[in-house]
Amino acid sequence: MSSDPLRVASLGMGWWSDVLADAIQRSDKIEIVACFTRSPEKRSAFAEKYGCRTAESYEEILGDSSIEAIINTTPNHVHLDTTGAAAKAGKHIFLDKPIANTIADGLEIARICDEAGIIAAIGYQRRRENQFRWIKKQIDDGKFGQLVQAEANISRDREGQFDLSSWRYTAAGMPGGVMLQIGIHYVDVLEFLMGPVIAVSARSAQLVLPGDNPDVANLLMEHQNGAQSILSASYASASEYYLMNIYGKLATAYYDLFGGLRYLTRGSEGPEKIPFEKNDTIREELEEFAHCIRSSGEPEVGPLRATESLAVIQAGIKSASEGRRVEVAEVLESGE
Repeated sequence: MSSDPLRVASLGMGWWSDVLADAIQRSDKIEIVACFTRSPEKRSAFAEKYGCRTAESYEEILGDSSIEAIINTTPNHVHLDTTGAAAKAGKHIFLDKPIANTIADGLEIARICDEAGIIAAIGYQRRRENQFRWIKKQIDDGKFGQLVQAEANISRDREGQFDLSSWRYTAAGMPGGVMLQIGIHYVDVLEFLMGPVIAVSARSAQLVLPGDNPDVANLLMEHQNGAQSILSASYASASEYYLMNIYGKLATAYYDLFGGLRYLTRGSEGPEKIPFEKNDTIREELEEFAHCIRSSGEPEVGPLRATESLAVIQAGIKSASEGRRVEVAEVLESGE
């Protein structure tokens, strides 16, 4: 197994490409050697900031045998095309979430990568946060007993920060709005902790922000083990806020952005505060990607897992639109 840094090219220049590149700068496992986006100004600025060369086309990157993998932050609707081209060229790929806008595209990405024998990892860094890893260990060790319920909130203030020219904030580019853009992160965490979701009942609204997409969404999810969870996602709150409470028959974990992590067991007089260090989750997921390529391993979140997560969101979008409970299997079978 080579100990040399993984040589990658960044595809698509935007604020999240810089977040990933910043994380790569904090690692000795990966090296950005090239970049491409259609805007010459953007790619020149990125190259200067991160010390890599610019490419005149995606084809130039794919034809460079020294480049091993692609860090892809292009719009969701072109993930299939850009991944297909990478797979054909034998390049591994790291995709920002969601894997795509449709189940059909997600499944096709999974098929293409599997047939080409390339590693594909999807960016779901929040499940790696140390507070959730701690909760997961307690669940796996039987400390919670039967899981019964969860409640979660992922909220950000986007008033005055909304760029309607960006695909991220349009119904065509990001169907379901806040539900797909950030809610999907906590769908992934809830499934990581509570098990697969089998059905969703949802409501959404557009209350504060301009455009054509919901800025508030609420999902009631039924898990395969019988537990239920409630997720609220918002772009219209007064501040950034995160909450994740997990309830079991024997114990409860309470986490929120400002109060930290607390743990309450049945019969105890009050919750115990659990210390944890904030970890560099984006660097960790990128280093896992590099390790999987070097060791022929499998990333924690690959295309199939990412498509399952997308299916929960798609079920929520359908439920909010049609005013009914929607089973995840229905969405997976329809390929929407």
